[in-house]
Amino acid sequence: MRKSVMKIYVAGHRGMVGSAIVRRLEEMGAGEIVTRTHAQLDLVDQRAVANFFEEERPDVVYLAAAKVGGIHANNTYPAEFIYQNMMMEANIIHQAYLHGVRKLLFLGSSCIYPKLAEQPMAESALLTGVLEATNEPYALAKIAGIKLCESYNRQYGVDYRSVMPTNLYGMNDNFHPENSHVIPAMLRRFHEAKLAGAAEVVVWGTGTPMREFLHVDDMAAASVHVMNLDRDIYSQHTEPMLSHINVGTGLDCTIRELAETMAEVVGFAGALVFDSSKPDGTPRKLMDVSRLADLGWRAQISLREGLAETYAWFLSNQDNYRD
Repeated sequence: MRKSVMKIYVAGHRGMVGSAIVRRLEEMGAGEIVTRTHAQLDLVDQRAVANFFEEERPDVVYLAAAKVGGIHANNTYPAEFIYQNMMMEANIIHQAYLHGVRKLLFLGSSCIYPKLAEQPMAESALLTGVLEATNEPYALAKIAGIKLCESYNRQYGVDYRSVMPTNLYGMNDNFHPENSHVIPAMLRRFHEAKLAGAAEVVVWGTGTPMREFLHVDDMAAASVHVMNLDRDIYSQHTEPMLSHINVGTGLDCTIRELAETMAEVVGFAGALVFDSSKPDGTPRKLMDVSRLADLGWRAQISLREGLAETYAWFLSNQDNYRD
């Protein structure tokens, strides 16, 4: 017999997104939150995951665990990115079904969409074109996660949902100089340049590509919102084979504008130099978030506000950030 208090398992609770979801759930007093570190539970290990679900019997699962990284990491470790992510997703989703979990939320990534998808990218763009080559293994793993949820819904009648975030940033991000995403990498570079009294900071590319960024606390709020929607309402805004929901701000900025804002937030007074010999990547990546807006949620944290909060956290946790 289940306890009267809902038991919620957050997979990946020490990561940027998972930790934000835990904070959100705790603020709401949502129920008993169950977590495991990687040392306690290897999510790639099928038997270990099965034993965990048998022991804990969660009611709800947030699947935020993933192996993540920037372009360099994706290019260097493609086998690890596809294998580890697919194994984690398959193990958790299958064991959730076997152990009676009726509601699960899978967190994906905007990289699931084709490299040349029409902008802004709507959910219907999935599987309509070629993926970006640099992160194709990771993207394929995330697409597999979406299709796992859809397939279990169709065959077993469970309620497994998927959300696809745009570029995320915030506390507990990875600030590694090579393996991190654009905002943490840029923040660290500007911070170190300020400390060194550097005359300039070099930014890759022309500065013209446009990107969308979402603070991780907004992502957590959106995730809980989508999870808590009535099943009929959620179904009215999705389709059986197109059941994922984009999560973003619906606004983007150029890399130049991002760098200029970052310099102001960090307090770097030197020059910005754009190295046009370096690749720009995709000209624009913006999410169509109209489906989520119709479901009653919009982002609340502005980019400048979010960058300031992230920098304040970075300054308070320099001894702990990953390098």
